[in-house]
Amino acid sequence: MPTASSRLSAEDEEIIRLVASFVDEKVRPVARDLEHTNTYPEDLIEQMKAMGVYGLTIPEPYGEFGVSTSCYARVTEELSRGWMSLAGAFGGHSVVSKLLLRFGTEEQRRKYLPRMATGELRATMALTEPGGGSDLQAMRTVARPIDGGAGGWLVNGSKIWISNARRSDLAALLCKTDPSARPAHRGISILLIEKGPGYTISRDLPKLGYKGIESCELHFDDYRAPADAVLGGVTGKGFAQMMAGLEIGRIQVASRALGVARAAFDDALRYAQERETFGKPIWQHQSIGNYLADMATKILAARQLILHAAEVYDSGARADMEAGMAKLFASEMAMEVTLNAVRIHGGYGYATEFDVERYFRDAPLMIVGEGTNEIQRNVIVRQLVQRTNPLR
Repeated sequence: MPTASSRLSAEDEEIIRLVASFVDEKVRPVARDLEHTNTYPEDLIEQMKAMGVYGLTIPEPYGEFGVSTSCYARVTEELSRGWMSLAGAFGGHSVVSKLLLRFGTEEQRRKYLPRMATGELRATMALTEPGGGSDLQAMRTVARPIDGGAGGWLVNGSKIWISNARRSDLAALLCKTDPSARPAHRGISILLIEKGPGYTISRDLPKLGYKGIESCELHFDDYRAPADAVLGGVTGKGFAQMMAGLEIGRIQVASRALGVARAAFDDALRYAQERETFGKPIWQHQSIGNYLADMATKILAARQLILHAAEVYDSGARADMEAGMAKLFASEMAMEVTLNAVRIHGGYGYATEFDVERYFRDAPLMIVGEGTNEIQRNVIVRQLVQRTNPLR
């Protein structure tokens, strides 16, 4: 399928080709077995580190390059085409790096970003709480100041659905540093925390898809964070900081959905040319041909939405509406495309020896992850009302 490359530099294109070759040669041959056994892909992750994937969002002087968001999105798409879990392995890491670049103090950037760029230090986000879902302002995790904050912070609470929690040594923890603040978002901060006493990973949550990469429940019981753990050094800014960080997160999730849909489409198109019924390849039957035509059209439309969101993000303008649109459309598209890939494969689409059943199990994550699609619609409509000429 043709790709939109006019927005990418020659260096970007070379990076994407390198990742695509890695996916074809190293990932696709082993992804099915790793996924079915729920095995952490240690060797593939190490190769991704060596390729510089963990530093894609980190520019000099902290990293080696730092690519455009369009390139980052395309790399995510390629990795997800091979196995969506690999893109999830560095998704939260990338959001934390962007948070540090945009809001962190210079001391915080120098402390964390060089090691994050190589993958030596891996990072994750700790947002969602049991029973809280997308209502982040209702969180119950509280960091209370010790000696007015000079002695650090005493953290208590729980988080859930935290990807890469066991293998990440840095977490961007969203919590309340002033529970009495009204409105509630004025009392929310992000703490940059590392593992230590009082920080417990209680269990890995069982999942329909997104295998191989752990999603965990965290507990904080009188965990002591240092005084300089507050992102940017100022409390009460965390909610706005995280909402800005989620712009790149939602572009990444949209790109994951696109990669999964591409893989499903590629398998379905190939199968439709090989499989014959009633004396002809099944793509020549109108019902199957219509599926394929619609799938290809929606995949290309999703890519354009993602690249548009990436360009707006890189311009420095507010991109929550554009990222929300990309995430909404791409994730719903991926659910439809993977289901239709199963339909095209018939009974074989339900068999674990074919990859389409994996794509179908992976697709729902992008609908509910990084803010449910119901939340995306709320974000989009608010911006449509608030902006002048919102679709210009």
